[in-house]
Amino acid sequence: MPGSDKIDPWPTDVGVIAMEVYFPSQYVDQAELEVFDNASTGKYTIGLGQSKMGFCSDREDINSLCLTVVQKLIEKNHISYNDIGRLEVGTETIIDKSKSTKTVLMQLFESSGNHSIEGIDTTNACFGGTSALFNAINWIESSSWDGRYAMVVAGDIAVYSTGNARCTGGAGAVALLIGKDAPLVFDRGVRSIHMQHAYDFYKPNMDSEYPVVDGKLSVKCYLHALDKCYQGYREKAKLTGIIKEDSGLIDSVDAFVFHSPFCKLVQKSFARIFLNDFLRESSPDFFGRYAGLESFRDLKLEDSYFDRDAEKALMAASNSMFTTKTKPSLLLANQVGNMYTPSVYGGLASYLLSASPSELVGHRVVLFSYGSGLASAMFSLRITKDLGPKFYKLFENLSNINQDLQNRVKVSPEEFDKTMILREETHNKAPYSPVGSTDGMCPGSWYLTEVDSMYRRKYDRVPLVQLPNGNVKGTVPTWNTLW
Repeated sequence: MPGSDKIDPWPTDVGVIAMEVYFPSQYVDQAELEVFDNASTGKYTIGLGQSKMGFCSDREDINSLCLTVVQKLIEKNHISYNDIGRLEVGTETIIDKSKSTKTVLMQLFESSGNHSIEGIDTTNACFGGTSALFNAINWIESSSWDGRYAMVVAGDIAVYSTGNARCTGGAGAVALLIGKDAPLVFDRGVRSIHMQHAYDFYKPNMDSEYPVVDGKLSVKCYLHALDKCYQGYREKAKLTGIIKEDSGLIDSVDAFVFHSPFCKLVQKSFARIFLNDFLRESSPDFFGRYAGLESFRDLKLEDSYFDRDAEKALMAASNSMFTTKTKPSLLLANQVGNMYTPSVYGGLASYLLSASPSELVGHRVVLFSYGSGLASAMFSLRITKDLGPKFYKLFENLSNINQDLQNRVKVSPEEFDKTMILREETHNKAPYSPVGSTDGMCPGSWYLTEVDSMYRRKYDRVPLVQLPNGNVKGTVPTWNTLW
């Protein structure tokens, strides 16, 4: 139990104690999808920077994804369900306009008798997971905290109608265990927020999973929000000593992790940070770092969103720093696609997997989270120098990701297309019995078995380990088959 009889008035080193990442067990190859879609060679793989795209059959929905990631985090970290005092879900994958995914997850806590758990679902496009995280941090640092852990769940299924946006889909879930004395410690006093009204991406049709997207506006909104969050974060980071008076943000931290609709936008976003640093330099080094950028010295941010010449020059000038500070965070974005709310946290997990734990000790990571509509934030964390059991356990629990990626089943674009048609035709259908196969699903994954005539959903779980006597080790009792 993380709590004690005496609650510290200001908990120390609040941050991520543990992480769990889940993504579907099948994918479509983006190069093959280019051929199937009659797209130009390299449009998805080079132009967008995507390699593979995970997707869900009719066997998985937002509830099953979150059930899977929560139970796996609990089991792998040997945590009691009674140790959780707050559980909040960030998602934009809405299958019920009233009942939250959080309440579905409460069935996992039934046998423990723990019903005293704060939190509910939080929704705004891809920002819901970050809002849930901020709420968890605020709870632990408040008078409401009872000494227990908070758990944040970010999960989504990103699907698009037939057309040039379908290749930017993906799916997955991330669970974060939040507490004090954490191996990943959130910096206090530097969180920068930017919100405004925009119709760049939204889902007004409740009868469809598909969004309405203004692609060009969405990119502009993303980059504008990044500029604004950079400005706020920079000022606060100077006050806290993270950034020295004459230093740029890029030189002051070790890594940048961005929300990733597609990987090429992340590279453009890093170049955007580089541009912001450049425009604030009192005496830019045009013979070194900023060589060839003389003509962009007076560039105005608001005029530069679609300036191809500036974009190309800035990406080239910042490429070596991008390769070191951000590219390592793109493993899951490249291999799974846009997971929506979990995207930036999948990027964090990817970064943690990119080097040995000892090489990452003391690193500071800046994260940028964006959700259309729009809501955005820039914040940071540092990797502790305390190499205790929590530190190594965090990294150990992420070590399965590479193997899970390799164990996935490649599905042809034709089968992928049929699956998308099936999801479209059966969305919100009741009664309904899913027809997708559960063969190949990862052990411990929850899946949908039935939607009855009252729209109630029933789930079951792929066994973890089949024992010689026929019993299953690691699954919940039969009474916990979920509705």
